[in-house]
Amino acid sequence: MIESPLVSVITPSFNQARYLEATIQSVIGQDYPRIEYIIVDGGSTDGSVDVIKKYQDKLSWWVSEKDKGQTDAINKGFNRAKGEILAWINSDDTYNPGAVGEAVKYLVNHPEVALVYADCNFIDEEDRIIGKFNSAQTDIRRLRRGYVHIPQQTMFFRAKYWKELGPLDPSFYFAMDYDLWTRIAAHAPFKYLAGKTWANFRLHTSGKTIAADDRCWPEMLRVHYRDNGSFFSVIVAKYYLRKIIGPLWKWRIKRTSKQVRK
Repeated sequence: MIESPLVSVITPSFNQARYLEATIQSVIGQDYPRIEYIIVDGGSTDGSVDVIKKYQDKLSWWVSEKDKGQTDAINKGFNRAKGEILAWINSDDTYNPGAVGEAVKYLVNHPEVALVYADCNFIDEEDRIIGKFNSAQTDIRRLRRGYVHIPQQTMFFRAKYWKELGPLDPSFYFAMDYDLWTRIAAHAPFKYLAGKTWANFRLHTSGKTIAADDRCWPEMLRVHYRDNGSFFSVIVAKYYLRKIIGPLWKWRIKRTSKQVRK
């Protein structure tokens, strides 16, 4: 009998004690039997370490020490990972039941696919669903044009590509996942599994998506130009359009969250 592949899940964290326990529970509560769970905390001072210690017998490894940020923390975790399949879930997001098992099943049955992902909910501070991520099938051509459509919270990918093409570029604050995806997609296909909702993406005022969204697209353009992209391209046009509608998008998220709380 062939043993199920080991899945390594990394959670980078820093001062997210309010949400961290829900994240941990969503990982250790998965029904897939072979998960190596690693938490890399950046030296939190808000009680996060107490939360981690509460579950340390369920963890393969954890550390709390000063680091260079989220990208550095993820790299540190993957450097210790032994799994054949890799993923990371941030300390304010959560998996839905069955997510890991479904991802593994697809990758096992489709060895040509490098990375698999699914649908994702937007949730607020109180775990209420306030929207849905615009997930869709993408590939290297569409990624290069700025059509990302991959909710990072739902992605699972083969460790061989990390070993060959990693690590994450620590110079990126926001688009380190996009950078990695473009590198992997140039070598093997990705697959979007429509109709399966694997994770929840938490939107809150201290989260990067709201607090520092304006840093994402300039970093994506760095990848575009690094890979010989033209100024006269869709991704550049989307960047300037985003500069116009970005403030409206963030206002709408905050307004929706407030309305849900009423």
